[in-house]
Amino acid sequence: MAQMIQYGGELIRIGIKKGSKSLEYSKDGGRNWYTRFSGSSTVGDFVDLLDQGNEILAVSTKGVCYSKDEGRNWQRRFQFTSSTGEFQMLQSHGNELLAQSSKGLFYSRDEGRNWHRRL
Repeated sequence: MAQMIQYGGELIRIGIKKGSKSLEYSKDGGRNWYTRFSGSSTVGDFVDLLDQGNEILAVSTKGVCYSKDEGRNWQRRFQFTSSTGEFQMLQSHGNELLAQSSKGLFYSRDEGRNWHRRL
């Protein structure tokens, strides 16, 4: 799980408190950390982060979310269903995103909008 990523010359990490709704950033290699996003009920608690170039993707307790402004603002792209369960990790593999949950391995070919179980 990537709880910290390098993005645009910064380190961005999930807040260090368990069940964290916040994101923090560092511009000096991790010596000093500052809050970038304080959290919201729409996003929930962050679980995993993924650098996708033009955006950051995150698995949270509310679904798959994305930010196009270095983690300052977040939107939900996919809400978990009873079929998918809650994702625990997110990974990029070629033209697919992969996510693992207690219900199995899932893939998306449309930037995380729709997920299908890998059989």
